Amino acid sequence: MGLEKEKSDTSIIMDEDEFNRSIEPILKKGKVYAPPPDRDPNDINTHLKVGFDDVIAEPTSAHSFDSVWIGSHAVFELVKYVLYRLLTTLLAVPLAFLLGLVFGVLTCIHIWVVMPVIQSLVMTLPAVQVVWRSLTDMFVAPLFHSMGKGLSSVHVKTTQN
Repeated sequence: MGLEKEKSDTSIIMDEDEFNRSIEPILKKGKVYAPPPDRDPNDINTHLKVGFDDVIAEPTSAHSFDSVWIGSHAVFELVKYVLYRLLTTLLAVPLAFLLGLVFGVLTCIHIWVVMPVIQSLVMTLPAVQVVWRSLTDMFVAPLFHSMGKGLSSVHVKTTQN
């Protein structure tokens, strides 16, 4: 009796969206494609999302033939697509190699040269500050104080001709 009661109390709780997602591939006849990954998640290159309408625009007063407009749109998109694919095929790996070298060297220099120099300057600057303040108090401050006293007695009169 205890076993039968456990079976009747057992139930599967599933959210309706999760249920629909789990059977979705079974219901579709064609292939299921995942959306392409976002290769620019930080939107670094949003300014490069240029389309035909962003570059070519005909005002109302000057329209070309519809076939010319459609053909030029198609040629623009095709050339942009093919040229980008061709250039990335030829240049992506060598440029990635060079940029990897550059950023690797910059990182190494920053970690092993720049930051130790900055830290050592930060450590020595309080002592330098004490010495600098003493030197300015001994030499520069009296000089400017006496110059100020001497020049304070100068009066300038302007006359109009």
